[in-house]
Amino acid sequence: MRFARVRSGLAESYEDATVLAIDSDGATLLSSGDPDAPLFYRSAIKPFQALAAYRTGLRLPDEHLAVTCSSHGGFPVHVALVRQILKEHALDEGDLLCPPSRPLSSVADTFASVRGNTRPSSVLHTCSGKHAGWLAACEEAGWDPKTYLDRDHPLQISIRNIMEELTGLDSEPAGVDACGAPTLRGSVRGLATAFIRLDTDEELAPISRAVTRFGALVADNLRADGRLSVWWTGPQKTGAEGLMAMSRGGIAIAAKSRSGRSGVAVAAVLVAAQQIGMLPPPAADALSPQISPPVMGHGKQVGQLELIEA
Repeated sequence: MRFARVRSGLAESYEDATVLAIDSDGATLLSSGDPDAPLFYRSAIKPFQALAAYRTGLRLPDEHLAVTCSSHGGFPVHVALVRQILKEHALDEGDLLCPPSRPLSSVADTFASVRGNTRPSSVLHTCSGKHAGWLAACEEAGWDPKTYLDRDHPLQISIRNIMEELTGLDSEPAGVDACGAPTLRGSVRGLATAFIRLDTDEELAPISRAVTRFGALVADNLRADGRLSVWWTGPQKTGAEGLMAMSRGGIAIAAKSRSGRSGVAVAAVLVAAQQIGMLPPPAADALSPQISPPVMGHGKQVGQLELIEA
């Protein structure tokens, strides 16, 4: 798909996105770009990283499970849930190996600063929920919690096995994600295939339910993916560098923005959902700022992102 960023009637720049929609039989419903081009999955596979923790026997309430799948905004509710996961498993913030950070959301960052919290900390990192879940899984399985980010740690081996099991693709060579975790290699097709399984596999049902029920914990209510989750009655997850995937009713849609902009990937999956009849008019109307993100000038909308080639 190709989009133009239009300001005051002039296309100032262009955005390209690879998009793929498939059904549970693997049939292609919509394709644009090269869905087999290699990429790193980044945070888009957090639900499947959570499955590795689930397979240790770790059981969490849906709110906690949603936060372990999150790229959260760092709002008080996110931080409180991360701390609760740690506390309930005899862990503390010092056990987190994600780097000290400020909240991903500028609103949450301002809120924290007003309350006197001005220092970066690991619990504020957007991936702290995932790390807390991994630490809890290590406690459950009796694995070393100090080396859970190592590529040869049993947890990371399990994650690699899960992704290769779900997608049929080789996940190596892996990279290093911003939070320090290994980030596995795949493709838009691999991501869509995994999200089909997230929607249909019984083992993944608790994770799918948690992600679907608590989209504002997986993201926040201000981001494009968080707004999408309000109207999309199925699991969904964004990833760094412009990745987005979602599924429902045995159909999955995945997208990768060439520029790495998350808002473009969200727009692409929503346009695809419209084109294959999965986004009813009321939802499309409510999500119009995400389908066609506004271009602003002096505090007012003066244009928008427009689809120019499907």
